[in-house]
Amino acid sequence: MTSTRRETLSALLVASNRLVRVAAQATGNRTPSAIWRALGILESDGPMRVGELATACRVTQPGMTRALGQLVEEEFVSRIADTADSRAWLIRITPKGTATLHAYRAEIGTALEPFFRDLDDADWRALERATELMAARTAVEKEAAS
Repeated sequence: MTSTRRETLSALLVASNRLVRVAAQATGNRTPSAIWRALGILESDGPMRVGELATACRVTQPGMTRALGQLVEEEFVSRIADTADSRAWLIRITPKGTATLHAYRAEIGTALEPFFRDLDDADWRALERATELMAARTAVEKEAAS
């Protein structure tokens, strides 16, 4: 099979999105994906303002504000003062939010396991390598985009 690098990257994105949908359906978890995305972003990138978090989660600022109401109520995130601007607040993930996110990720792994049960060791190594590459390339998304 011959494809261009752009086609490969596009196919990877489509497959990743499909995997996310399958995982959500397999777990039966009804929490909106924006909630999990927000917790994941806060865990990896650290505290940020509501607008920055909304942009990173690909939701509107009013939508993020509503989601944050739920996250604050469940004590998954907290607001802290922004030392760079005394008028602003930063949102950070709490230990409870981190534990909940990790539990959900473990649940996803368990739910997806049957879809990949028949893979051999070489296939698992390929997935592990692809995961490493994706993580390394997306960890520098801000620098690469500029």
